Amino acid sequence: MKKLLMVVNVDWFFISHRLCIAQETIKRGWEIIVACEDTGRRNEIEIDGIRFIDFKFSRSGTNPLDELKTLKQFYSLYKTIKPDVVHHITLKPVIYGSIVAKLLKINGVVNAVSGLGYNFTGGRQGVTQKIMVKLMRYGFSRDRLTVIFQNGDDQRTLEQLKILSTKNNIIRIKGSGVDLVKFSHSPLTSFDRIRILFPSRMLWDKGVRELRDATDLLKVKYKNKIQFVLSGLADNGNKAGVSASYLNDWQDGDYVVWIGYQKNMVKVYQDSHVVILPSYREGMPKTLIEACAIGRAIITTDAIGCRECVDEGVNGFKVTVANANELANAIEDVVNNTEAIIDMGRESRLKAEREFDVNSVIDRHIEIYSGF
Repeated sequence: MKKLLMVVNVDWFFISHRLCIAQETIKRGWEIIVACEDTGRRNEIEIDGIRFIDFKFSRSGTNPLDELKTLKQFYSLYKTIKPDVVHHITLKPVIYGSIVAKLLKINGVVNAVSGLGYNFTGGRQGVTQKIMVKLMRYGFSRDRLTVIFQNGDDQRTLEQLKILSTKNNIIRIKGSGVDLVKFSHSPLTSFDRIRILFPSRMLWDKGVRELRDATDLLKVKYKNKIQFVLSGLADNGNKAGVSASYLNDWQDGDYVVWIGYQKNMVKVYQDSHVVILPSYREGMPKTLIEACAIGRAIITTDAIGCRECVDEGVNGFKVTVANANELANAIEDVVNNTEAIIDMGRESRLKAEREFDVNSVIDRHIEIYSGF
């Protein structure tokens, strides 16, 4: 029986983005080990024979001694597990895991580049990014390594930085997919008050500041017609994290409501009319893929990863990154045209059926694992 080790930062991210792949892979005869931080949800992963290892490391730390300890953690884990294939999910596992897998001569490596993170957004080109690039060049320089990109822009960035090797197998998969049955096309509720949903971790890079500015611009005219619903954690473990105090100061319990993390996101999407994500950069945002499946109009930015989820004027609108005025105008255009909300929602569902079916994503991953 072949052994697959899947390494990711935290349990909740694995559950939302990769659990379905692990469940199906184990049915195909693989032994599956998942290593990530347990924030209290390991029992949702330890199903169908999946083995869970509580593997905690700093997601955004830069202290050299701490990072060396993290690298040693990866080395000890891989040496103990001895996987046939290791699948790295999120940037730090991709970087450190690739180095360790190369040193230990692990047979097959899958690197999922689902966005390039804090150090590659906002034009950042500091020392940290340079070190990351050098480490990635070393780790990627081997055969039997597959890199999965969710969009072409991230692939071009790694090519320009000379991270990708001619030995690598490059695959493009549009996100982690969506269960089209679970996230079924749902009818819209009454338009008495239009609910605009922002389903995201509360990070500055997700466009939180711009969305707040846009809500302020629209408040006088639309405070009784619109309700903005913020659904997501205040992620204190991320350098770009927005504080709970900022969010509590923004919300008023009526025009703007922060509902925090919600386990049942299907119901949250169903209660919305429009989904908004003014992000600076993404891999392929799962929230927009889910919004498409549920059948909702989308407002997002013309940013890497986001732009692939919206066909302009068909299932939503794209605005310039970090432009609160454009964002407010797009919101106003949508809320004043309920027929467009209905039509765009229908087009979103059709797009999800064409491009984002999770079953296709699962099959492609298993094909990659089996190819080593």
